[in-house]
Amino acid sequence: MPDPELTHRLSRRGMLGVAAGATAAALLGAAAGPATAATPAPAPGRGRPVLPPGRLGIQLYSLRDKVSTLGFAPVFAELEKYGYDEVEFAGYTQGSAGPITLAQLKRLARNHGLNPIGSHVGYYSSDPAAYTFAQNLTKVLDDAQALGLKHIGTASGPFRYGSTVEAWKRAAEEFNTYGAAAKARGMKFYQHNHSEEFSFATDNPKVRLYDVLLAETDPELVFLEMDIFWAYSGQFRFSKRPDGTPAPFEPLDYVLGQPHRYPLFHVKDGVSDPANQYGYRMTDVGDGDIDYQRFISAVTRLRGHRLAHHWQAEHDNPAESFTFARRSSAHLHSLREKC
Repeated sequence: MPDPELTHRLSRRGMLGVAAGATAAALLGAAAGPATAATPAPAPGRGRPVLPPGRLGIQLYSLRDKVSTLGFAPVFAELEKYGYDEVEFAGYTQGSAGPITLAQLKRLARNHGLNPIGSHVGYYSSDPAAYTFAQNLTKVLDDAQALGLKHIGTASGPFRYGSTVEAWKRAAEEFNTYGAAAKARGMKFYQHNHSEEFSFATDNPKVRLYDVLLAETDPELVFLEMDIFWAYSGQFRFSKRPDGTPAPFEPLDYVLGQPHRYPLFHVKDGVSDPANQYGYRMTDVGDGDIDYQRFISAVTRLRGHRLAHHWQAEHDNPAESFTFARRSSAHLHSLREKC
């Protein structure tokens, strides 16, 4: 069955693309510098686009500097111009210029053809008033529901109780609780990885902690957002156990084994650098060594999965955040499946 929301966004983008560019230019003026130049047309290519229509998003943490100085409206106008379809929040203010309500934020995103797809919230805190799943689950879900989010998650690792198998089982039990509460509201709870999730349990070095998370969480309640950069960093760091014995793994295999558990991805690139403790130096999407043509194609070729996943571009500290957003979108839209 066609996705009516997706159909509406795509048709609207076709009608309003030129207007969006003019609006963004008027709002931003010289503030954004050369990054406001129109997105270059993808290089001609043969074959079906690797990137599914309507599924390119961006994690707004990458644009926190622009949100804090310009506000959400100019940022959303730029993202619409660059061809983005979705946004993932990292907080609902991010120091934005001027106050904004959740209703205004939702309307503003939709007015620019952007679907708010998810948000990162803290897992736990020692402060009982903290805005986290553990301390204020109802408020977190209320806000996500007000924004119309389909996913609500955390970028915190399940290390609350330590790095033992039992510690992660305990964290997994809490994640199941958050997942059940989210499901009751029509949302999916998810966890976003960094590289440390692929390390080994301190009490059983033969066990990879990420495997404990997958095994101990209910697949109908707890979902994963694979940060692909950090997963490959984890591969670099933890393909040997602490005793030096080989323990190779391929991040893509986790997804292909349980594709329904990975509704969201972070598309983050890196230049291979074995001298770096993480194995890579982060860069704009398309400038690194992670083969996104291979990765995205492998997932979207699965039967029934072409439109089942959402791909969020991200860079933790881009040199110029609008330039990152523009170039990353252009690169991903240019990718074509090999004939």
